[in-house]
Amino acid sequence: MVFYDPTGERYGLPTYPFKFAPDGLLTRRQLRARLLRPGGQEPAAQIMWRRGKRVAYLYRLDLALPKRTATAAQRAAIDKALIARRTCPTCDQVKPYYLRRSLGECFDCSPGGAQ
Repeated sequence: MVFYDPTGERYGLPTYPFKFAPDGLLTRRQLRARLLRPGGQEPAAQIMWRRGKRVAYLYRLDLALPKRTATAAQRAAIDKALIARRTCPTCDQVKPYYLRRSLGECFDCSPGGAQ
């Protein structure tokens, strides 16, 4: 196997081929699926595939921390920002779609839009 280097001599980190990672090591995406995050830990190993052009870092499951959740104030700020993206500055209506930044207004108000 080309990318099998469990000691890390050749690539600097312990390296495994695609789908050959040992138990207890997960990618960021796999951690996210379990509602976890790396929590500041350095990558413990890596997976390589496509002739070394693709790399995914692996993190230890036992050192992973729970994902942080947004506070009520952060959620309120996000909701306010998303409504602002849907509010037309010309007609002041909240649309069911996000306004195009290139137009700067809703389709009804833009020249050549729906009349």
